[in-house]
Amino acid sequence: MFESLSGKLQSVLRNLKGEARVSEAVLGSALRDLRMALLEADVHVGVVKALLDVVRAKALGEEVLKSLSPGQQVVKILRDELALLLGGAEPAALRFASRPPSVFMLVGLQGSGKTTTGAKLGLWLKNSGHYPFLVPADVHRPAAIEQLIRVGKSAGLKVYEPKPGEKPLQIAEAACLDARRSGYDTVVLDTAGRLHIDDDLMEELRALKASLGPAEILFVADAMTGQDAVRSAGEFHRAVDLTGVILTKLDGDSRGGAALSIRHVTGVPIKFLGTGERTSEFEVFHPDRLVGRILGMGDLLGLIEKAEEVFDQEEAAALEKKLRKGDFSLESFRDQIRMIRKMGPLSGIVSMLPGMGNIREADLDSDAMVRALAIVDSMTPRERHTPQLLNGSRKRRIARGSGQTVQEINRLLKQFAQMRRMMKALDTQRSRKGGKLPFFGR
Repeated sequence: MFESLSGKLQSVLRNLKGEARVSEAVLGSALRDLRMALLEADVHVGVVKALLDVVRAKALGEEVLKSLSPGQQVVKILRDELALLLGGAEPAALRFASRPPSVFMLVGLQGSGKTTTGAKLGLWLKNSGHYPFLVPADVHRPAAIEQLIRVGKSAGLKVYEPKPGEKPLQIAEAACLDARRSGYDTVVLDTAGRLHIDDDLMEELRALKASLGPAEILFVADAMTGQDAVRSAGEFHRAVDLTGVILTKLDGDSRGGAALSIRHVTGVPIKFLGTGERTSEFEVFHPDRLVGRILGMGDLLGLIEKAEEVFDQEEAAALEKKLRKGDFSLESFRDQIRMIRKMGPLSGIVSMLPGMGNIREADLDSDAMVRALAIVDSMTPRERHTPQLLNGSRKRRIARGSGQTVQEINRLLKQFAQMRRMMKALDTQRSRKGGKLPFFGR
């Protein structure tokens, strides 16, 4: 995510940080480089101009020029202005109706990911303590209704099943009545999309809005389409008054221009991000955290939250107990790898670490954890607990069973020994401070 933009911005900012004094000439050169980086990332030209004008005005202020580290002050200004551009420090909260069910109406072009996003939003609502009811009202795209039913049910969500021949408005009204009677407090409505905006589509959406009075009308935007997503958001906003945006396919967009443009151009806040294909890969949009990732400052809060979401608390507690006893075996090593894999692609985890924002998937050995699991799974329980038993013949047997080489097994054992020493050091530090080990609770 944002690989191209992040790499170029970080390069410009590194040069700025090295300057003992930020003169107009130095700043002008840096801003030209920033302008090119933003435009190449498909950020709207009006957004680029407005952003850099503010950065220039603040960076040439007396406070910055007299500071001990003017380069770092400029970086701070850029970070703060990017966060404001995306909506400020706090995420935009989802609005709920005063009387349930709250209707969340998803709109957008065909192919933007509305149907999958409907299931993702439903799962997020369920995990937040709500009782969501998914409603497929796209009767125009073949198999759209079947898709939402399938994806929704696989996520353990209740999905309304329309009768043959029902129109979108009939489906939506009947579903809302059903939700109210059955005690569901939220309705996620998947509406029809088009390859291009047309009057019939907008009229259908206006009728749904007038009848249902939705708590939110959320535009689902494909981040990979760049400025097309921004233009479409403007059209939908003029037609039905959007209340929020959900950006999808952030895992596949290396430029990031849509994310930086859509909030400024429409005035509508980004509320959620779709960060992968799985139903669980969906998160609340935090402007300041995203800026941290773009500028290579990381997102440690996001990383901790992601870990706490996917780690089974009982498993984590049992593993911590073993570690406290100094019983960090290959069994524990395997359990920890499995926990980390639940957090999603390795590149997504690494991008949340400070200074690692522009690491690409191609630069990472994403299959290393799969190979490690295959090796450890091919060992006997006794070998996993006592790796000193692993002589040449045992390693050859494990290599055959796992499809790996003896060299790979030796490499894994070396990594395990290093991690064991690190865990022992962490446990010593924890004991002194009376705290917990990383990711094993707040």
